[in-house]
Amino acid sequence: MTDPEIIIYTDGSSRGNPGPGGYGIIMKDCKSGYSKEYSKGFKLTTNNRMELMAVIDALKKVKKEGLKILIYTDSKYVANPIEKQWLQNWKKTGFKNKKNVDLWLEFLTLFEKHKIKFKWVKGHNNHPQNERCDNLAFTASKNTKLFDDDGYNINLNKLF
Repeated sequence: MTDPEIIIYTDGSSRGNPGPGGYGIIMKDCKSGYSKEYSKGFKLTTNNRMELMAVIDALKKVKKEGLKILIYTDSKYVANPIEKQWLQNWKKTGFKNKKNVDLWLEFLTLFEKHKIKFKWVKGHNNHPQNERCDNLAFTASKNTKLFDDDGYNINLNKLF
């Protein structure tokens, strides 16, 4: 993507899978150079849910529609369905046998509002923003006040 208007860096983690988890986000406005960090922790979740939720929550913070957004992630679980165009097929098949459908559906509504490109970066490889997001995610997972991951809890309840 040439000349993105917003660059987003994300990472998610869980201590145990499932276990307490969190995500970290850095958002940068390319025009002004302004950047801001966000993080949030959850009581019981999975790594993949945190990776995807980080992207969703970052996109929810974008106030304008139709922007060119470049998202850096170390999650192939998040990047590949978009960059390899699997997600549209998943949608056509009703997400049959796919996990985290609640998040993928929420992501799709946000994805359709912008021109989004993902760039995969190798995790824990000294990429400064990825390392910072990793730290934000891990720290958030250890907060004393953790949130419920309602989507994970609903999926868990279907097992009983």
